[in-house]
Amino acid sequence: MSDLKDINAGLCDFIQASPTPFHVVENLSKRLQEAGYHQLNESDDWQLKPEQAYFVCRNSSSLIAFRTGKENLQDLGFKMIGAHTDSPCLKVKPQASLSNKGYAQTGVEVYGGVLLNPWFDRDLSLAGRVHYKQSNGELASCLINFERAIASIPSLAIHLDREANENHSINKQNHLAPILLQLGASKTFDFNALLLSFLHENLALNDAEKILSYELSFYDSQQPSLIGVANDFIASARLDNLLSCYIGLQALLTSDQKQPALLICSDHEEVGSVSASGAAGTFLEAVLERINESLVAESIEKIQQAKRRLLNNSVLISVDNAHGIHPNFPDKHDQQHGPILNQGPVLKINANQRYASNSETGAMLTSLCEEIGVPLQSFVVRSDMACGSTIGPIMSAELGLKTVDVGVPSFAMHSIRELAGSRDTEYLFQVLTAFYNQS
Repeated sequence: MSDLKDINAGLCDFIQASPTPFHVVENLSKRLQEAGYHQLNESDDWQLKPEQAYFVCRNSSSLIAFRTGKENLQDLGFKMIGAHTDSPCLKVKPQASLSNKGYAQTGVEVYGGVLLNPWFDRDLSLAGRVHYKQSNGELASCLINFERAIASIPSLAIHLDREANENHSINKQNHLAPILLQLGASKTFDFNALLLSFLHENLALNDAEKILSYELSFYDSQQPSLIGVANDFIASARLDNLLSCYIGLQALLTSDQKQPALLICSDHEEVGSVSASGAAGTFLEAVLERINESLVAESIEKIQQAKRRLLNNSVLISVDNAHGIHPNFPDKHDQQHGPILNQGPVLKINANQRYASNSETGAMLTSLCEEIGVPLQSFVVRSDMACGSTIGPIMSAELGLKTVDVGVPSFAMHSIRELAGSRDTEYLFQVLTAFYNQS
């Protein structure tokens, strides 16, 4: 994975195949299995062995992969990398069928901090998880992905809104319903019937009898690509934060396998992480407890002490994209902390703990980058502006982990199509691989 062209081609393929967190976890799982990782189930009894590699999923939308390493796990702790599987989007409502003026539409709910304007006039597809009843009465579920463009949210013509370029507001309830189909004058639209037809015709699930529920998201069907005269940039949906998931996975699989290492990709970061499969849930702590009980603790009496030692000796890099300084809006950055695309990953710092980096973990990352010759930038939000956050502060607070927040600089974060530097993927890969290899 040291070839930059291969990294970016692999990233683009991964993003295109991963329109929802469920697809992200499915694709991560396939790559881990191909690399010899053994899948665990939280409901089963775990019999872990030293020098082995495992992964476990929760809700099919969050994943933890880990290897136990060749050294003493309790004394070394885990080198951890954390990212998130979700991205801001438009999610289909439970009662989705809308018919208006002869057009079939779907009701949608805004998920996360979406930059809404770019969603208009895009070729949209639909993907996610569907639960259904089979003809024998049993419940089942599957992932679906229409792949091709099936919908659009047309803009209102400027002739009908002369203020559109100066003062355009979007009503999330009234203005965002995608158009899927043109109906006859007397016809109505049944969204569940559309889904059932897809299961029958595209997935050959002929025993599917009734749609019971779903978690579906619209997404931009345009494929990721390298752009710019010299291919300096990656343009894609969901760079925040599938870029970090993919590069974190590649670093895990490429590193030397000697050290205890863990990758966590969590769902629901964009809405605060408060869920069973989010970073504020119990997933990581539960997995670490079971690893500790199986491989570290010598007796029941020492389980808690061993767990605290394991956590205290572990370090987490929270990897999530950073804001590059925009040449058209330079005043939106602190001029001493304006990251440039393709000039290396970004150390993210905030005095109010919106990022988990501190002087100790920042020094660790800076030293590591110096050792391997990777440039490192820093980001601090303007003092008169609010700051975003990551899973870093949540996991650091919940588990007492030493944590540093880092990410590649990007433009148009939370837009339907974001932009990152094509050389920063290699820089990030080098840093994360070297981190996993540290003794």
